[in-house]
Amino acid sequence: MRKLNVLVAGSTGYIGVQLIKLLIKHRYVNIKYLCGNSSVGKQISSFDKSLSLKRLPRITKFNKSYLKNVDVIFTALPNGQAQDISKLINKNIVLIDLAADFRLNKKSDYTKWYKQKHRAPKNIKKSIYSLPEINGTKIKNKNIISCPGCYPTSILLPLIPLIKEKLINVKNIIIDSKSGYSGAGRGIHKKYRNKNLYESLSAYGVGFHRHNSEIEQMIKQYSKNISFDFTPHLSPMFRGILSTIYIQAKKNVSQNKLIRVLSKHYNKDVFIRILKKGTLVSTNDVIGTNNCYISVCKSKNKNKFIILSTIDNLIKGGAGQAVQNFNLKFQFPIKSGLK
Repeated sequence: MRKLNVLVAGSTGYIGVQLIKLLIKHRYVNIKYLCGNSSVGKQISSFDKSLSLKRLPRITKFNKSYLKNVDVIFTALPNGQAQDISKLINKNIVLIDLAADFRLNKKSDYTKWYKQKHRAPKNIKKSIYSLPEINGTKIKNKNIISCPGCYPTSILLPLIPLIKEKLINVKNIIIDSKSGYSGAGRGIHKKYRNKNLYESLSAYGVGFHRHNSEIEQMIKQYSKNISFDFTPHLSPMFRGILSTIYIQAKKNVSQNKLIRVLSKHYNKDVFIRILKKGTLVSTNDVIGTNNCYISVCKSKNKNKFIILSTIDNLIKGGAGQAVQNFNLKFQFPIKSGLK
């Protein structure tokens, strides 16, 4: 099989650089163009020295003339810009977006949560929000693929199988998530210049973080009466997410039952690992991988359990998930570029 020509737009951010590091290991990928806005003319190695020995194109400004030479566009751009690119592509080009431009099914929801008008509303119906282990089989006929956010990935993977099987009370789910600061992009260093970013833990987006919208949208496919509270925190570490989810099981649903259902649901998914009951997890268990580790722990309260879910936000929560969707779309071995 020939290599596919790939364009990476937004190549210099943390997610963009991580994506390039995965794609250069993919046997079916030829990186044709690297695009950026403020970094035109630079080598990508100036953003990550580990890429200095790789033969990669210089960073250029995106030009629609590039489209005649590419098969796939990965976009890791500020919200809104992938919408503009989506209006330029034809049916022979696949767009895989790592930002939020096509995560929500309604343009009104996008306006509400992202405070800007959707610039390609006709393409929303042509896109799919693809969490690979949940609905990745549906992407074959879609040319615009939206990758979930990092927090929702860590939250939806443990919750959806349990909600789908009606094992837990969908009212009053409590979600506490902590992420490394790379999830906020390179601009976080300026924003937190006087806030002791590297030694403090900060709550943010309390009650109204944008990822609430896609968590709710996805879960409502399985239960209309969902009610949850989600609070994200910025942690003094570079990468990784640990989500702690508090649930109440229905009557006579045991810890073992929850684990069995999760294990059965993901028994063919190589990147999801359901751990032995009560196992304590750390972000360090998954850093540098496309894995998600899930553990179900007992609470001191009857019928209540605490789920621990951890991922690398830059890989399973970002670039790795994009490559996983790429592999599904083109029917490549699922571990291609992700070993």
